[in-house]
Amino acid sequence: MNMVKRRDAGLAYVSDEKVMEEQAAARKILQKLNFMDRSDFEGIAGVVKELLGKSENAMINPPFYCDYGSHIEVGKNFFANYNCTILDVAKVKIGDNCQMAPNVAVYTAGHPVYPDTRNTAYEYGKEVTIGDNCWIGGNTVICPGVHIGDNVVIGAGSVVTKDIPDWSIAAGNPCRVIRKITEADRRKLFRNEEIDDEAWEDIQSRISQNRG
Repeated sequence: MNMVKRRDAGLAYVSDEKVMEEQAAARKILQKLNFMDRSDFEGIAGVVKELLGKSENAMINPPFYCDYGSHIEVGKNFFANYNCTILDVAKVKIGDNCQMAPNVAVYTAGHPVYPDTRNTAYEYGKEVTIGDNCWIGGNTVICPGVHIGDNVVIGAGSVVTKDIPDWSIAAGNPCRVIRKITEADRRKLFRNEEIDDEAWEDIQSRISQNRG
């Protein structure tokens, strides 16, 4: 089994010439993305689609970094803010309507713990999944093999080492569930502040349109 197949099977592998050829192709697209006119939103969206392939209304604020791009699968309306890094050695699957604040890092890549073994250049990748309607706070790190459910908020500065269930607010290092998201949160803005009446009326109209 060659190293590309070993990598894609989640086995120990070495980044040989064939692996690096795939990374080089991605870096050419990233070079274009990360040096574009930041006000060229349409052009940026086009390069994002080139990098990620199948995507609907995906937007990334450069700079953005990844290993392949082709191993990242995003749903509708994906948004990543500045300085997002996704090490997509293994598959990274992200659902619809997900938002990532600045400096979010998603790592699928790992290395053996024992130094002699690690120094042989063997490494591995383990899949990361993020469900629908998730908001990942700034400076969050998501580690290899983690699965985050639907409708989850991850607090800023978290290090996510274990799975997070649906409808959770989670934060910390290591990241832990703080509480469930409930109907009482529907009109919350910031802490106990509620959304004002004018905005709330517009929000309800937009929700109805989305459902229709």
